[in-house]
Amino acid sequence: MTAARKRSRIRRAWPFYLMVLPGLLYLLINNYMPMFGIIIAFKKMNYSKGIFGSDWAGLSNFRFLFGTKDAWSITRNTIGYNVVFFLVGTVLAITLAISMNEIASKKASKAYQTLILLPYLMSWVVIGYLVFAFLSAENGFFNKTLLPMFGLKSVSWYQDRTWWPLILVIVNTWKNIGYSMIIYYSSIVGISTDYYEAAQIDGATKWKQIRYITLPLLKPTVITLFILSVGQVFRSDFGLFYQVTKNSGPLYPVTRTIDVYVYQALMKNADYAMSGAASVYQSICGFVLIVAANAVVRKYQSSSALF
Repeated sequence: MTAARKRSRIRRAWPFYLMVLPGLLYLLINNYMPMFGIIIAFKKMNYSKGIFGSDWAGLSNFRFLFGTKDAWSITRNTIGYNVVFFLVGTVLAITLAISMNEIASKKASKAYQTLILLPYLMSWVVIGYLVFAFLSAENGFFNKTLLPMFGLKSVSWYQDRTWWPLILVIVNTWKNIGYSMIIYYSSIVGISTDYYEAAQIDGATKWKQIRYITLPLLKPTVITLFILSVGQVFRSDFGLFYQVTKNSGPLYPVTRTIDVYVYQALMKNADYAMSGAASVYQSICGFVLIVAANAVVRKYQSSSALF
């Protein structure tokens, strides 16, 4: 290719480069520049010396982290909730997507999609107050109205951790189910109607059409979302576990995740080294898991692997 043709191609493409530039700058500033902070996890932080001037601590911050009972607790909570979120969310999202596809009226379908997607667009701060309106010990809907109807005693919801695993699963599913449903619904809409018409001619029932056509053709989408979920299994939605629970101390054994632990170590205890160690531990485990999950998928169904 001549130099003139190269310059011509660049001139035609520069508007697209400008369109990409803001996203690249955001990625650089938000994702890559902060990565130098990884060294904090291996430092004995001295604020008078700064990050680079502080003495090296080696792996002592990690030894201290894993020597506490918090390491097992936050890891168990983070992984456990993410596994349940994925399983429950996938089943319900696919069920809703299939049901949405059966709605004949376009207006009704759009209305239902909007209503289901609406919670996803709400902030965790708003959702935290909505949950508080239900669970408030003094004026909450449960203690004030629902429990007295059945002759049950009031519950100090933010002091009793018994029900919080279930509450968090319900709240997370309610908020995020709309987004997952839209992804599966778009995949179902893309399935050719010829398959269903042929199945109807052969006398297949609606359940058999779902079982032998819809679900198998949704498999690539499920696998892709599974790989992405595995990569996030060591991360948690900070808003869910901090805002919704009101950061209540008695709930920590079942609500404190790695992200909440990092925030508390950083903001409340000013323990930057410990916060950095927990973040590095979280990132490395997430990276290893997503690579391993992708390798397994590539071995058995290479077309569905991400890389």
